[in-house]
Amino acid sequence: MSAEGSARPPGYGPGLAVGLRATVQVVVSEADTAVAMGSGDVPVLGTPRLLALAEAAAVAAVTPYLAAGFTSVGTAVSMEHHRASPLGSEVLVEAELTAVAGTRLSFSFIARDPDEQVIGAGTHERVVVERARFLARAGG
Repeated sequence: MSAEGSARPPGYGPGLAVGLRATVQVVVSEADTAVAMGSGDVPVLGTPRLLALAEAAAVAAVTPYLAAGFTSVGTAVSMEHHRASPLGSEVLVEAELTAVAGTRLSFSFIARDPDEQVIGAGTHERVVVERARFLARAGG
């Protein structure tokens, strides 16, 4: 059954539902660049950093709705990075929860500049896990 049905998977708190959204914002610094990320040799927002921002937005959207002792971990992503964002530029990334299937959470995300120009977009999946059990299995 879905998280919206009567039998919710462990870890889901009240209010976890399709449509939840969160936005993260960053002003591109040296630490955010492709050079710093090791993904290129130009001083613009690195694709790995854009992905990290998308994940952060997804986490921010659902974490308040997870039960104590539970978290979510990323399992899949599909992303396109369309525009360069130079040092000092602002980037806003919004993630929206689009589907809940058992413990699997699906998101869409879009990154824009303040002028609403699309920087990148994609989809992301996370799975809800019990933090202690996950860490024990991971050896941590």
